[in-house]
Order: sequence, then C-alpha cells, then structure tokens
Amino acid sequence: MFSRLSIPTPFQVGPVNAYLAGRTLIDPGPDSDEAWETLTEKLAAEDCQISDLERVVVTHPHPDHFGMAKRLHDRGINVIASPDAAEIIKAFDNRLEYEQSFFETFFVRHGLDRSTVDSVTTLPEAYLPYAPNCTVDRIAEDGDTLDIEETTLTVEAVDGHAPGELLFSYRAAGADRAIVGDHVLGDVTPNPLLRPPMEPDDERPRVLPSFNASLSHLRERAFEQLLPGHGGRIEAPTARIDEILAAHEDRTENVLALIDGKTSAREVMEGLFDDLPVTEYFPAMSEAVGHLDVLEARGKVRAIEEDGRTVYTER
Repeated sequence: MFSRLSIPTPFQVGPVNAYLAGRTLIDPGPDSDEAWETLTEKLAAEDCQISDLERVVVTHPHPDHFGMAKRLHDRGINVIASPDAAEIIKAFDNRLEYEQSFFETFFVRHGLDRSTVDSVTTLPEAYLPYAPNCTVDRIAEDGDTLDIEETTLTVEAVDGHAPGELLFSYRAAGADRAIVGDHVLGDVTPNPLLRPPMEPDDERPRVLPSFNASLSHLRERAFEQLLPGHGGRIEAPTARIDEILAAHEDRTENVLALIDGKTSAREVMEGLFDDLPVTEYFPAMSEAVGHLDVLEARGKVRAIEEDGRTVYTER
C-alpha cells in the first residue's frame, strides 16, 4: 500500500523514509533544497506531484522527519501531528531554547563541567535551518483514524524516542502492519533521548522506562510487518523488538555494575563509552541517565541530591 521514498538528510542518521499512499505523505523529511528535489523526483516516479498531495502526517517532532512540512503547508497541504508534536513543530526554535535552558542545569547537576555543558547544549542549533516552524492543521490523538484510499489507519500514541510519538496501524493484504517512525528500527537500537517535560513545572519524563513499556506492549500486538523511519521494512517485528529489549537489558546490567559508592551519571557514561567526542555526549548521557532511571524504578539504585549534584548508590 505504502511506497517508501528515501529522502536525504544532512544528519549522521542518513536518509529518512517518507511514505506515500494516495494523497497522503507521512514524514516528508528535513527542509533542504536537496531533500525537496529528491522528494519531487520520487513523487513523480509514483505518478504524483506536490500539488496532488492533500496532507502530510508527522510521526514525531524530530527535524529529519517533520522539517519539510512548512514548505508543503505553504502550498496548501494540511499538516497532521499529535498534540505534543504540534506544540513543538509550531515553535521549534522556542522549544530548542527551552531544552537548552533545562539541560544547562540538568547536565551540571549530573556531573558535567560547565564548559562541556555549554558545548553540548549549543550543538542542536545546527538543526534549526532544517526545521522551520510550521502550523499544524489537525491534531491526531490516540485512537483516531485516518482514511487513505480504501484503508483505515488507526492512530496510536507511543513513548520513548520523542515527545508526541505516533504510530499508524492498519491491515493490508491480510496482514497487520504499522508505520512506526523511529520507535522500532531494523539496524540500530533507537536512542531514548533525554527530554525536559512539556511544561516546565512538570516532572522530567523517564524516557527509557516508558520506551521499554511501550516496546513490550507493541511486541504483544504481533504485527507482521513494521515500516520504520530509517532502513528497510521489518519483516519479523516480534524478533526485532526482542532484540532491542534484550540490548536495553544488557546495558542496564552494565550500568548497575558501574555503580560504586556515590556515582554520577557522567561517571556511568565514561564507564560505558571510551574517548567520546563532545558531539556524542548528549546521546551518551541519555543512555546513562535512562538506564539509571530503569534501575531506580526497579528499586536497584536510589538517587541522592547532594550539594547541588545528583549521584546514585545501590540500594
């Protein structure tokens, strides 16, 4: 039913998958001239023009997935996203400023020095040219449906990789399938990136515990095929989800072994990864804190606030 259009990105992750069916495009890619030209060419190969599109649907608010939405919206194409994704997409620059402010304090508290934190929080500014602010025309919430030609997609909220993530499940050729964004990938383990709460006064989301729970629920659905945001289609979803959960579990055990007295997330990160460039500190700290969150939820470690710092000890 869906045609996969591989759209180039300037990011380390490589090309992103856009999916086309009828007059609906899911995840158009980043905002760049190269991506626009590629999208135009690949639509033409499917006997479709930009002007034929009626709506663009966003699985989650990361620039490689939603950045092109503004160009399409300016041409009269409706944009659809979840409530949280819509809030981020309409003011992505403001969201970045909020995240920078949050992590300037958070990373210092978890063991990074101030100069390193300044570098880490400045790096995401490189995404801004590829993700212009965009109005969302329709909110898609958990349980909603989208009709595409003769097929009905069910909107399902998931959590762990990004705020406001959605997947779209449907049945085609007698098989249960879903478009899953970056929630499940075939070649790499999706990174549960740290994020602040949607509202400043709310509690910080514990992304990895949420991700594990979401994956476990998805595993029970017994889909026969998943269409991911990067790479080829996943033909054995249950086995792939088992691999991801097992990889998470192995890393959680590794983190527990690194707790020695009062241990900071920075020390855990350094124990997990050798000679990291500063460009990799954000995903690496996300790994460290994420697995510490899992261990804390399981009662294996406890977090202690001490002299403006957060450290962890075994229970």
